[in-house]
Amino acid sequence: MPPSARVAKPNSFHPNRREFAYTKSSPIKAGPDRPALPCQELPMSRTPQAPWPELPTATWRDTSATLQLWTQIVGKIRLTLSPWLNHSWHVTLYVTARGLSTSPIPDGARNFEIEFDLLDHALRISTSDGARRQFPLAGHSVASFYAAVMADLAALGIHIAIDEMPNELSEPIRFSQDTTHASYDPDAVGRFFRILVSVDRVFKQFRTSFLGKASPVHFFWGSFDLAVTRFSGRRAPRHPGGVPHLSDAVACEAYSHEVSSAGFWPGGGAIDYPAFYSYAYPEPEGFRTARVRPGAAFFSEALAEFILPYDAVRSGADPDHALLDFLQSTYEAAAIAAKWDRDALECAPGQPGVVRQI
Repeated sequence: MPPSARVAKPNSFHPNRREFAYTKSSPIKAGPDRPALPCQELPMSRTPQAPWPELPTATWRDTSATLQLWTQIVGKIRLTLSPWLNHSWHVTLYVTARGLSTSPIPDGARNFEIEFDLLDHALRISTSDGARRQFPLAGHSVASFYAAVMADLAALGIHIAIDEMPNELSEPIRFSQDTTHASYDPDAVGRFFRILVSVDRVFKQFRTSFLGKASPVHFFWGSFDLAVTRFSGRRAPRHPGGVPHLSDAVACEAYSHEVSSAGFWPGGGAIDYPAFYSYAYPEPEGFRTARVRPGAAFFSEALAEFILPYDAVRSGADPDHALLDFLQSTYEAAAIAAKWDRDALECAPGQPGVVRQI
């Protein structure tokens, strides 16, 4: 997809990737360790302990669609209450030891945090003054999840209204009216979480070899991907906007400067499998024809970015090395084609005082 269809931040959502259908999962039983609002207890997920488990898109398409919309609800809460940060970095979620978190959100003199606990399969809200509410994820539609989150926030004295229309999706349904998306497979979610943990680790290692401006490793709920972005420091041409259900002004600010961006996305539509991606905005001449590594990587004309299938990484002898190779070689393709000042921007991995050796 051409840059004109990019999301309003340096990451890689493409509307033609999303083709979802939905089913409903069954409720779960109560547990003893939830003092504020008794959370129900799921049997222990049979999540593979391997750091790079299988995750066929077709097996959890419905759950993925539901989980994405839940993350949009939580992300919009952070968006509404947080001060604006460049490139929409104030809206993202972060990988934790248990799932995905907003990090602290300001609420007057205190703050609160919302976490998807993807080990216990619960949504937890914690405040800096010690209060906590939580409820199980399974058994909820988007509408009932939205109602439960808002009820728990109100019970904690946090009163907020958010825009109920999902962003970056071609056929959005208001959160409070969406009873269609209601699937939750804890095993698949556990696998997805294990992948996020591994990708987060490798992305953070990759981030250490750059001295210039770089984003955190963060999860964008609009496009449902984990991303990390490097900046050349130079202004970019004005972004044309056109992202579904997203302000053109937000898109323009997000892509105000040249970027090389990479991420992990669970798949759908044009790339109907989990994959890593890497792109440059604006795309410099010669970028798409560059030779990148490993051998399974290719340039997708449909998405205008390099793609590395997740299974090619997972099944390799050294997944971490394969992913780092993809990240480094695609970044170099962008930096060389766009003539970035690499001497000023790069360093030895994990050694910011050691300038890159050519």
